[in-house]
Amino acid sequence: MSAKERGDGYFYGCSVEATLDVIGGKWKGVILFHLLHKTMRFNELRRMLPNVTQRMLTLQLRELENDGIVHREIYREIPPHVEYSLTPFGRSLEPLILLMSEWGETYLSTIVEHKNAIMSEV
Repeated sequence: MSAKERGDGYFYGCSVEATLDVIGGKWKGVILFHLLHKTMRFNELRRMLPNVTQRMLTLQLRELENDGIVHREIYREIPPHVEYSLTPFGRSLEPLILLMSEWGETYLSTIVEHKNAIMSEV
């Protein structure tokens, strides 16, 4: 597979690298999973992700917005608020995100079975 230029001079070795560049990291996949279900305000996302800092959530949302995955809508009212939703391009990640969720469920049950097997041997 040939390297492809991203546009800022960075070259990807393959398409998987490009995908992981956009959705990789600890929080982006989880953010996308929650936005699959509905448009959310910033604080709603914070409640769904209690272990993420406000700064990191802001950074991850900005990166997803810059990559055309997430849409940020600002409502200029009193009090002002911001809502986040998936763009049509972001929505195209739905099958991938759902497969990741399914794989994660399988992984978690496999880990529990593995730990139970180890404990029964002790």
